[in-house]
Amino acid sequence: MRELVMQIGRALVDIPDEVTVEAAEKDESTTLRLRVAPTEVGKVIGKQGRTARSIRTILGAVSMKHRHRYTLEIIEEQGHESAERPHELAAHSG
Repeated sequence: MRELVMQIGRALVDIPDEVTVEAAEKDESTTLRLRVAPTEVGKVIGKQGRTARSIRTILGAVSMKHRHRYTLEIIEEQGHESAERPHELAAHSG
């Protein structure tokens, strides 16, 4: 799943080398933390969050098939301070 989110992220941005995805597993769920260059966050979120919502829809479909919950966090690192701000933590399978 990590690789899938990585490929989608790289396809959306202009600086694909700065895309990273970390997977944090806990019980029966996995949180995938997507990081991109600070100037690229808008491309991953999309207008009114549509792109991020679409990625989460794909994760939701896979979650149902694998019977394992996947959630997506889009992390924005502001400047060199590494102040993290997750975007839209919701949207997972039911």
